[in-house]
Amino acid sequence: MTNSPAGSSLDAVVRQRIDQKTKPLGALGRLENLALQLALIQQTDTPTLQNPHILVFAGDHGLAAEGVSAYPADITYGMVQNFIAGGAAINVFCRQNNLTLLVCDVGVAGTFAENTPSFVKFKIRPGTRNMRYEPAMTRDECEAAMDAGRTLVNGVQYRGCNVVGFGEMGIGNTSPASLLMHRLTGLPLDQCVGRGTGLDDAGLVHKRSVLQAVADTYAHLNDPIDVLSAMGGLELAAMAGGMLQAAENGMVILVDGFVATSALLVARALNPSILASCVFCHLSNEAGHRLMLDHLGVEPLLNLGMRLGEGTGCALAYPIVQAAVGMLNDMASMDVL
Repeated sequence: MTNSPAGSSLDAVVRQRIDQKTKPLGALGRLENLALQLALIQQTDTPTLQNPHILVFAGDHGLAAEGVSAYPADITYGMVQNFIAGGAAINVFCRQNNLTLLVCDVGVAGTFAENTPSFVKFKIRPGTRNMRYEPAMTRDECEAAMDAGRTLVNGVQYRGCNVVGFGEMGIGNTSPASLLMHRLTGLPLDQCVGRGTGLDDAGLVHKRSVLQAVADTYAHLNDPIDVLSAMGGLELAAMAGGMLQAAENGMVILVDGFVATSALLVARALNPSILASCVFCHLSNEAGHRLMLDHLGVEPLLNLGMRLGEGTGCALAYPIVQAAVGMLNDMASMDVL
């Protein structure tokens, strides 16, 4: 940290530096708030972004057998192969913005080739169970998936990463995300359930009916990990664990859309202070995400009408995060005029 008057808080020092830049007070709007947040996460008035990574966790869902998605479950496997081949949207955006992509299979119902620098296997089981009839995971399986997320975050930090984004792939995963949102925010289930990958009106009615039955079955659960085990997903558990570890490590956390934010709800229930480490990257077009963000009291950086997942919102918002750091570190101050 640069020299500052004795007794000055870091918050005050950074605000003063921003205010002294060659611009009217507050002229860079939310970019100024973002710069302050990044400084406070790293506990320095000269924050840096080092070896940024996007971690994408993939898993299948037994509940997909109930027809809650417009796409068949085997698309999860095909999309992970697409990630490995470098052809998905997240691959394109990571290459464009010099982000390192690491894809992790924590629960895909299929077998992949050996680990590579951009793909690793921490498969806990080949998809969750059908939560309509039994808990999606045992508590041990859920905690193992969370540990997989923690392990990956520690691994990328060891390689010098201090900013990490979280994404996911799993056909049907807006259903567990909606259920977690319902239980952890207290909002009515109907406000939490959207069309996912593109359900028609009849499909949406059916999805809400199925999820209401699941919510009723596990209404007695209160512990966040028990709720996640019963109504969550392996990739959601991995994201929650990874987010918790990133916060413990003092890393900047980039949060993607609806599904990733539902994992953050779990992490926040376990560590309320985690919000200070989180940059919310975009507003998903999935119904419920706006309400979820309002519940958390946060505002996303982008609103592009996307609902893809994969961490794409993180990759697209990253240049704004870079701009905030650049402004704080490299923009001249008024004393040069």
